[in-house]
Amino acid sequence: MRSILIVGCGDVALRTIPLLNQGYRVLALVRDPAKCAGLRALGVTPILGDLDNRTSLARIAGLADAVLHLAPPPNSGVHDTRTRNLLSVLSQGQSRRRITSRRLVYVSTSGVYGDCGGEWVNETHPLNSTSPRSLRRADAEQQIRDWARRNRVSASILRVPGIYAADRLPLSRIQQGTPCIVANEDSYTNHIHADDLARISVAALKRGKACRVYHTSDDSHLKMGEYFDSVADAFGLPRVPRVSRAEAQHVLPEALLSFMNESRRLTNQRMKRELKVKLRYPTVADMLITIERS
Repeated sequence: MRSILIVGCGDVALRTIPLLNQGYRVLALVRDPAKCAGLRALGVTPILGDLDNRTSLARIAGLADAVLHLAPPPNSGVHDTRTRNLLSVLSQGQSRRRITSRRLVYVSTSGVYGDCGGEWVNETHPLNSTSPRSLRRADAEQQIRDWARRNRVSASILRVPGIYAADRLPLSRIQQGTPCIVANEDSYTNHIHADDLARISVAALKRGKACRVYHTSDDSHLKMGEYFDSVADAFGLPRVPRVSRAEAQHVLPEALLSFMNESRRLTNQRMKRELKVKLRYPTVADMLITIERS
């Protein structure tokens, strides 16, 4: 049986594991030993290692036929040193002529495009990362492209927008009444349900083309305020107040503003056409209606 190594065992990975168990022996790189028992219960073989410590990764060299890279970059700098350490160790497996990974899928972010003024953006759009967080993601993408070409590995990159699910909604922010921007000045956002992202990741492992980028976005193209209003309505909560964009610069935290100051609409035709994905939740509204009925 083929083996796959999951790097980054968060919520999306846990949603992906049941889908992978059907065709792979699933391994997972784990930093926290406390997570090992839970992963074993899901049929996963945990391997202790820390992406911030390259020497701790020696056991994964040449271990798996495929890699699903879900781990975030470090929290500082403009380079993704974690991806650098991972690729360095995977290369060791190749140099030793052991079984080496021939397939890699990296889960990146649509933030690498920066602000596009609300324009439609396809996968060939130039990158314009401005925040350190997005620069680190762009760096990881370039590292993976270069490494894959050198080592003849088929690598696909998934650019992911805002991930949501029934347990991943901005309820606390709505309850706190944190303002959104008035509609005529608001930014477009893009979304994908966590379960659909798990299914897309598996499809990319099966059908993704080499050094190919895919937008993992659903069909809804909401402005940020519309998204929050929809969630508030589904849960019977008051809608948050609206402020002008100029006022928002003074009353909202910088981290939140960095998202509000970027506006784009992602196309998803390539994902549907090449990965043959049919979304379970084509729009945010399709998920929220299940909450309203429950």
